[in-house]
Amino acid sequence: MTMSNCNEFCPVARANDVLGGKWTTLIIRDLLPGKKRYSELQRSLVGISPRMLAQRLAKLEGAGLIVKTIYPTVPPKTEYELSNIGRKAENIIAAMAEFGATLGEG
Repeated sequence: MTMSNCNEFCPVARANDVLGGKWTTLIIRDLLPGKKRYSELQRSLVGISPRMLAQRLAKLEGAGLIVKTIYPTVPPKTEYELSNIGRKAENIIAAMAEFGATLGEG
């Protein structure tokens, strides 16, 4: 695979399409330990707007990276968790953490 010849079929381009948005990798990071409710994600992602969180969760669900479960309670309880495909992003998040740690080293 040549990186200079990347088109819509390029695996890097496909991954970037799903993971490239602001907040996306942080949402995945927060779901790595397990299921989270919307409000838990909102609290952990300081600065994200409710609209942006909803958009990112919908995009990740549409891409098959997360599973949304709605429980028929009053009020409704909604939980998000990584799918099997979403769990494959764990190595990417770990690599980002390792790389990010080196950025402060100068």
